[in-house]
Amino acid sequence: MNEGLSRNNFAVTPPRLWMRLYSVWYRHFRVYTKNFISNGLPPFIEPLFFLAGVGLGLGKYVGVVEGTSYIMFLAAGIIVPPAMYTSAYECTFGTFIRLEFDRVYDGMISASITVCDLLIGEMIFAGTKSLFFSFAVLVIVSAFGLITSPLAVFAPVVGFFTGLMFAAFSLFITYFVKNINHFNFYFTGLLTPMFFFSGIVFPLADLPRPLQVAAEFFPLTHPANLVRALCSGNFSSWLVFDIAYMAVFTAFFGMLSVVLLKKRILQ
Repeated sequence: MNEGLSRNNFAVTPPRLWMRLYSVWYRHFRVYTKNFISNGLPPFIEPLFFLAGVGLGLGKYVGVVEGTSYIMFLAAGIIVPPAMYTSAYECTFGTFIRLEFDRVYDGMISASITVCDLLIGEMIFAGTKSLFFSFAVLVIVSAFGLITSPLAVFAPVVGFFTGLMFAAFSLFITYFVKNINHFNFYFTGLLTPMFFFSGIVFPLADLPRPLQVAAEFFPLTHPANLVRALCSGNFSSWLVFDIAYMAVFTAFFGMLSVVLLKKRILQ
């Protein structure tokens, strides 16, 4: 009798929050590292081509930019964009495939993982990939002596938070996309212009005043400012605004994405 009562009163305690988030992260990590060479080698090779094609090519004609050579100016700038692109790709194409084609999420939320856990785990994994991609670029540009400040070691941390920011925004975009090919508009129409007008390949001060103002609204501008400060050692009070922008942007679109995608996943 007592044994039967104890069985009926038995309750399964769900895993802790950090364990649920880790399980989502670890699942994606296992999938990503199955092809570690093909996935992990390109981040170290791509900056070589960019530095050779743009840095050495244009650097011959541009000369000094903001008190340094153009190739060194470019080297600090290109640490951040890979974080943006890999995070955006992970939370657009990757999320869409897991949601619509592979139906991965159906199995995950049938366990002890909530939709909120799932999407936050997605963002954390995207941030981790962004940290790795930023680290890879930092290794290459440092190997060529293009980064001299010891504080540049913290640049991949900025890459992580850049990944979180674009993961949140990309999940928001994913909610509205019904055809996977429509993500091309996001990459070509928004991310590519952002790359060129966020102070990556040339200073924002060289832009017309209206474009300078518009650039301050671009998410990529603010981590680019932070990484340049770490790589040059020149800090200003405006960096507080950059940090605040990234925090508010990530929180706003992160919460909005969870609310919207929850409806779609549970349909």
